[in-house]
Amino acid sequence: MKSFVVVVDVQGDFIHTDGALPVAGAETLIAPMTAWLSALRPEDTAGVLFTADTHLPDFYARSEEAKQFPPHCMRGTPGWALLLDPVAVDPAIPCYRLEKGVFDMWAEADIEIEPIGSGDVRVPREAFFAQLQRDGVQHVWVIGVAADFCVRWAIEGLVERGLKVTIPAALTRGIVRQIDTVAAEEWAREEVLVS
Repeated sequence: MKSFVVVVDVQGDFIHTDGALPVAGAETLIAPMTAWLSALRPEDTAGVLFTADTHLPDFYARSEEAKQFPPHCMRGTPGWALLLDPVAVDPAIPCYRLEKGVFDMWAEADIEIEPIGSGDVRVPREAFFAQLQRDGVQHVWVIGVAADFCVRWAIEGLVERGLKVTIPAALTRGIVRQIDTVAAEEWAREEVLVS
């Protein structure tokens, strides 16, 4: 049975030490993440979804996020760019992109998932994940930043939709809490495994 992969917000503003909102130690993730993605096998992997925190200056200034964090991941800036190249993934594995304007990839109702490198149409997020499950996907790997914010909410949404989740601890970093602490404090259940 195939698994799916979600790569959360591996963007310049979070990864680079001079980014707008750097996550400590995140720069060390790029090489191992690239190697991990390169090792995915088509027979085991239904697809890879890259999420991207995406803000517009005027809207961000009035958002709840602006009360807690400085401006970051402004569309079109170097800090918004994904630092992992989907080309690293075996071409037989489909790759997708999801842009979100808030921490939680599940919070906005009108989010769509876009195929990377193909002319296929965008699919509403809920329909996309429902189809994955109809196709037999029951497990999702999650990597990325930040463990205690966007990664955490991505995982919670996956579990709420009936999926089991594994997080390779070496492929995520948190701002205040690391993934093992988040898991111990938030998920005392079998559906989430930190490996």
